[in-house]
Amino acid sequence: MRWSVRNTTVRWSESHWQSSLSAAPLVMGIINATPDSFSDGGRFQTVKAALSRVSDMVGQGADIIDVGGESTRPGAKPVPVDEELKRVIPIISEIKKRHDVLVSIDTMKAAVAEAAIRSGVDIINDVSALTADPAMEDVACASDVGLILMHMRGRPETMQLGDLSSVDVVDDVCQYLQARIDALVSKGIMRERIAVDPGIGFGKTVEQNLALINRLDELAVLNAPVLLGVSRKSVLGAITERPVDQREAAGCAAHTVGLLKGARIIRVHEVAVARDVVRMTSALVTGGA
Repeated sequence: MRWSVRNTTVRWSESHWQSSLSAAPLVMGIINATPDSFSDGGRFQTVKAALSRVSDMVGQGADIIDVGGESTRPGAKPVPVDEELKRVIPIISEIKKRHDVLVSIDTMKAAVAEAAIRSGVDIINDVSALTADPAMEDVACASDVGLILMHMRGRPETMQLGDLSSVDVVDDVCQYLQARIDALVSKGIMRERIAVDPGIGFGKTVEQNLALINRLDELAVLNAPVLLGVSRKSVLGAITERPVDQREAAGCAAHTVGLLKGARIIRVHEVAVARDVVRMTSALVTGGA
């Protein structure tokens, strides 16, 4: 079982920063500046509340802060561009003024991504893999920020509806993400800028989510850092029968398996707990070396 992708150093980089992913995996802390996110909707809508939470996360060892202004939970409705901008840009601007931490913008909208880049954001995290907005690829091409491409069936409003069957969900995810990587590289985007996310919970059954986590090492064929985000998601509730606010232990188990299978970034709500998971898993794999 290999700790790093293909047991080599994979660099996920752009002009402002360069992170060696042969070292310890990165922890991404979530800030949902939304009223309707499935886990913490409404808690961090104000700049003051969001910045307080960011300060806690940075103090606990977050490598990346992921700011989102539109819920992507199953059944979520799209948010107008102006509203999403109002929610996220002040938070991003203040984070960059106050903290030496990488910031990602969780958005499917080109206008939001472009404004976030002007405000100093380092990464575009797009659950549609830059396909929902026709202008998003142009924004990516015109910038040098990092990119996270996620696999999702359909859109958040409808992704858990209809036929979710698949002969091999891992193969489906790999083929889709490879096609997206190839499309972006053909437009001149450096491959080293791209990380991938299998999209746990995004248009998948419980069994498919479990298969993706257990076979995460098969995404190594993409030769890109893999982000795994399982924190508080419904797959954990389906297995443990725990409500959203009682799924931390289950999430730790899922992220531990994901790290052992090659995840280089874990996206979480509770940074302190995730940092312990990363440290302990790393120590077990390396023998403390």
